[in-house]
Order: sequence, then C-alpha cells, then structure tokens
Amino acid sequence: MYPNDALDNWYQGQGHWSHIPTEDWNNWKWQLKNRLTKLEHLEDKLQLSKDERAGCLFAKDKLALSITPYFFNLIDPNDPKDPIRRQVIPRAGEMQVAAEELLDPVGEENTSPVEGIVHRYPDRVLFLVTDRCASYCRYCTRSRLVSNAQDYNFHPEFTAGLEYIRQHPEIRDVLLSGGDPLLLSDRKLDHLLGELRKIPHVEFIRIGSRIPVFLPQRITPELCAIFKKHGPIWLSIHVNHPNECTHALREACSELSFAGTPIGNQSVLLQGVNDHTEIMRSLIHRLLMMRVRPYYLYQCDLITGSAHLRADPRKGIEIIRQLRGHTTGYALPQFVIDAPGGGGKIPINPDYVKEITDEAIVMRNFQGEEYRYPLTGIHAKTVDQNAPEIEPILA
Repeated sequence: MYPNDALDNWYQGQGHWSHIPTEDWNNWKWQLKNRLTKLEHLEDKLQLSKDERAGCLFAKDKLALSITPYFFNLIDPNDPKDPIRRQVIPRAGEMQVAAEELLDPVGEENTSPVEGIVHRYPDRVLFLVTDRCASYCRYCTRSRLVSNAQDYNFHPEFTAGLEYIRQHPEIRDVLLSGGDPLLLSDRKLDHLLGELRKIPHVEFIRIGSRIPVFLPQRITPELCAIFKKHGPIWLSIHVNHPNECTHALREACSELSFAGTPIGNQSVLLQGVNDHTEIMRSLIHRLLMMRVRPYYLYQCDLITGSAHLRADPRKGIEIIRQLRGHTTGYALPQFVIDAPGGGGKIPINPDYVKEITDEAIVMRNFQGEEYRYPLTGIHAKTVDQNAPEIEPILA
C-alpha cells in the first residue's frame, strides 16, 4: 500500500539503470530517449501477466505504450497489483468496450471552434498544444488524440488558437494542456506564454501537466525562469498514489514554488490504485508537505476500455466523507464528475444538509450529529441586477 524501507533505495535510485551515469539519469532528454515503448522492453525488466502481455500487443491500436525509466522504477516488481503498474502498463481490459464508453467521453469536440481550442465555459478555454506525453496513463480521457495510435491526425496549431483567444475578450482564463505542454521546448513555451501575456483580457494562465510526476528532471532552472518571467503560471499536476511522492518530485515542486508557481493536484479515482480512504489520506498529506494543494479528485471518465480501472463513484463520496473533519480543509480535494457528453465538472459531495425550511437549515457535521441554523429574520433576495460593474483587473 505504501513505499517500504526495503524498496526505498530502489524508488529513489536508478534501479534497472544503475549502470547509467548520474548526469544522464538526471537529464530529461535522456529519460525521454530511453522510455520503455515496446513489449520486449517490459519483458526484459518485469514478469508480465498474460493479461498485461495482451494489453501491450493491443496498445499500438489504442494508446501507445510509453513509460519513463524514472517512473518505471517506482513499480514494485514483486507486486502484480502494484498501483503504479496498473496506471501505465496496458491490460487486456482496454480491448473491451462497454456500451456507455465513448472516444470523446466529455464532449470536447462539440465545443471546439478551432482545432486545439475547447470553449465550454463562458470565460475560459482549454488550449491543446501537443498530442504527446512523457508516459501514457491507461485511463487517458484523450486517448483518441494523444500518441496518435488511433490515427486521429491531430496537429496542434498555435497561431489559430492564439488568434481565437485574441478575438474573444470574454476569455480571461487559458488552460494549456494536450498531451503535456511541458514536453514543448523552453523556446516554444517561452514564446507561447509570452504571446498569451500580451493579450490584455487574459488574466489567468494555467498548465495541466504530469511531467513533474513522470519526468521531474524536466523541471530545470531554465524552465522555472520562464515561469517566473511570465508568471504567475498556475500548474496542475497529476499524482494518484503516495508511491509517486518521491524525493525527486518534492524537489521539483519546491523549485517551481520558489519560482512563484502555485501548484494544485488533480487525482483520478482508480480501482485498485487509490479507492481507499487511508491511501487517499496519505496522498493528500504528502502533497501538502510538497507545497501542492489537493484540488480535484476526478471520477474516471467513460473513455473506451477503462471499465477495469473505473472505481464506483460512491466510493469517492465515502472517501470524502471519511476525510472531512479528520484532516485539514487544505488537504481536501473536490470530488467531481466531468459530466458525460459535455456537461462540465459537477461537484459530488456527501449530503450534509438534511433539510431546508423557511425556519432553518438542518445540517449534519462530520460525525453525523445534527445542527440547526435559524433563518428567521433573513429575507431571501435575488441577486441585485443593478449592481455596479467592476473593471477587469488587467483592463
């Protein structure tokens, strides 16, 4: 369930690559060049099950196999149920498509006015800037797009995306995603962030990335300098299990934080990985110690071939219920379901409100005890439609 002392040196060291010079191991381009991308790469270092072997053979038609040496070393080779293993090594379950599963489970293509832009919410856009990742999560919502295994033929176009944002003054928030934006070169990131900062109505720039988790070596002084130059750049990383919280990740997060980059975490609730309260408690506490604020806990999207990884959402509700009141509020992520078909993120919370009447709100606390907040003397009012307008901060 947790990293143990016997494996600690393995997790923090070079493992199978102990013969490699340290300067190469700590070079993010070496890590990318030496990713495990074929069945024989895995079989050379790990005893695969029949289920996993079948999944690897199928991966070329669904979502490419790719694991950085660093992240592969986090797998306990003696545990066939290892939580890291379940996330990145394909299984035969990916070949099975349930009736409710979709290639585009959250309806991004229905709200894509130009290639690479998803404009679902009024004041923000998702800007897909690459179709590549350092490693591929087997439950990826965009498995139709990333790695191009399904011949989706997505070609990110910076110019069209930037022009769309320039032409829509209601957009104040831009989230860069993909693929993984931090796989772009420093030069491209510097240019892209600089162009976004030139747009007067863009107030908030975010990046969604699992690079610090898969490839902490990418967090270089040069990259941090770019973030500081164009900051604040808000970063959402993706850690699912305590075993991913290594010294290398902690150091990467520290460097980013010292460069003025606020960091949040988005986990996905996964069967056999983190669908247990004590695992989630350990994860969120470790994140806080790394200067990372737990932000979202996502229900796994209905992506094709994901049934073997999707946990029961009622388990997610129960986890939040058991954490509430037993840890600091800073540690609690918001459990959400990204509504199938394009409805957006919907918060799913334990039911703390028993009833609301004209006289009171009757509530339950984290221990199940009832409390009453009186409404006598409070007159319900609609939002004042004549409230004065406030100028945008950066206008």
